[in-house]
Order: sequence, then structure tokens, then C-alpha cells
Amino acid sequence: MRETLYKGLPALGLDTGLVPQLELFAGMLLEKNQVMNLTAITEPKDVAALHLLDSLALTAWLKDERVVDVGTGAGFPGIPLAAALPEAKFTLLDSLGKRVGFLREACGELGLENVECVQARAEEFAGERREVFDCAVSRAVADLPVLCELCLPLVRVGGRFLAMKSSHSEEEVRRAEGALEVLGGKIGWVRDYTIPVTDVVHRVVCVEKVSPTPKKYPRRFAQIKKQPLG
Repeated sequence: MRETLYKGLPALGLDTGLVPQLELFAGMLLEKNQVMNLTAITEPKDVAALHLLDSLALTAWLKDERVVDVGTGAGFPGIPLAAALPEAKFTLLDSLGKRVGFLREACGELGLENVECVQARAEEFAGERREVFDCAVSRAVADLPVLCELCLPLVRVGGRFLAMKSSHSEEEVRRAEGALEVLGGKIGWVRDYTIPVTDVVHRVVCVEKVSPTPKKYPRRFAQIKKQPLG
């Protein structure tokens, strides 16, 4: 793991001084994973590349701003990003209490003071923090039109949503365009990147928030899944 991080971080323009924090987080993740399903990736070098370095690829498009990580799961991409961008403020959002408990424990051990961990469904959280974040990020596996309805209501006009997707997501991006017309967004750009020290290519889809999201969105999750916009 250490060798992977020492090679990969400079390739992302990041300081290798992050290695101890990232190793500590990975160790906590793998230990907790023995009693709780957090990740299917358990080989340390793969955790380093496919979780940590993949998450940190987003630093190319983030600044010192208010960021919400929707459906953060085991803390990706939010926790690695919070370690790399200490001046930014991160809200990690997940619906499962046990996961959020792990995230709070991890942030405490890592000394991350720029993170809040919130247990809530995104569609409910939008009622509390509507259009207050500069940026939403998500590495969740949901379809892009679904993610846009969950994430865009949290983002201020002029902000953006960065969705981490596979490099074969052209159809998904096309289908999201109809949803974005309704939600106040538009596709800003799509960029592919190679995870350092691997041959794996992933994609970032940037959705720009150009107008307020109508108050009736997001709908309840069951309805979003049953009748996605677009």
C-alpha cells in the first residue's frame, strides 16, 4: 500500500505527507470490514489505488469550498479529499447509522476537523440544507439521472455536482440531460482520467447548477427509482 501511495500521490500533484493519514484510514477500513460490509476491495494495494487514489483524483477540480459527499458509504471520496484539502469543509452523507458511526470514528482518529458526518437520506437532507453547498460529489453506483435529482437540490446556483462514473457512461450522461432541464442543471464537461499506478480509466461528469431546483424535487426515493426524470 505504501509504495502505491508514494508513487500515486505525486502523479496527482499531491504531497506524500498524506501517506500516514491515508494508511491509517485504510487500516481502519479493512479492520472494520471484517465485521461490517464496507468494501469488496480488500487487497491493500488495491485499496490504495482503487479507493484512495481514485477519490483523490477529484482534487484537480475542487477548491477550498463547501462540499457534500452524497452516499459516501465507507467514506469515498469524502475522507481522502478532506485529508488532502484541509481548508475545504466536507459533509459526508449516508443513510446507514453504522456506516456513519465508522466515519465519525475514522475522522476522529485521523484528526479531520473539516468534516461533519450526517446520517440522513439525501432527499430528506435537502429539506435542511437546500442549495447551500458549493459542490456535491458522489461515487455512488446509482444511475446519473437519479444522482442528479438527489444531489442538485443541495447545490447553490453557480455551484456544481461532480459525479464519478465509469468510462463507458455516454448513454447515462445522455439520459441525464432531460432530468437536468427540470432540475436546473446542465452538463458542463466530461473528463476521463487514469488512476495513478494502474491502467484503470474512470470518468468525472461535471453538472453545473444554472438555476434553482423546483421545490418539489427531490421526490421520495421510491418514486425517484420508479420514475426517474429524463
